[in-house]
Amino acid sequence: MTILMVCLGNICRSPLAEGILLQKIKVAGLDWKVDSAGTNGFHVNEAPHYLSQRVAKKKGIDISHQICRRFVTADFDRFDKIYAMAGDVVDEMKQISGNKFNNAKVDLLLNVVHPGENRDIPDPWYGPEAGYYEVFDLIDEACEVLIKTIP
Repeated sequence: MTILMVCLGNICRSPLAEGILLQKIKVAGLDWKVDSAGTNGFHVNEAPHYLSQRVAKKKGIDISHQICRRFVTADFDRFDKIYAMAGDVVDEMKQISGNKFNNAKVDLLLNVVHPGENRDIPDPWYGPEAGYYEVFDLIDEACEVLIKTIP
């Protein structure tokens, strides 16, 4: 199983999702590959946001080694499933990939917990550290369900 987590900048939400899911995969002994990307490319080659790193570290996950990258159309060929953090991210993925967009591979991450409700994970970028904890908890819950439901 190969999974890609996508947000706007690949600096707050998707790096957390990658780190959380990788930790759960390790604990479960699964042979899955996980990566993350952002649709806007503003933070390419940067480390995740310092507050994402801080919150992850306090929760026992080190994401400091991750490097932000941009979502590309070829990701549809490389990944079995692509989870977007919000609806606007899906819209941007459609713009980037055009007729190569594969709806069967894309879903909002919170649909794993709340099927069909199309809930967004809020972007904590401009807010205080508390918002990063909220985002961590939402992603953690979704990744826990994901680990148990994907064959």
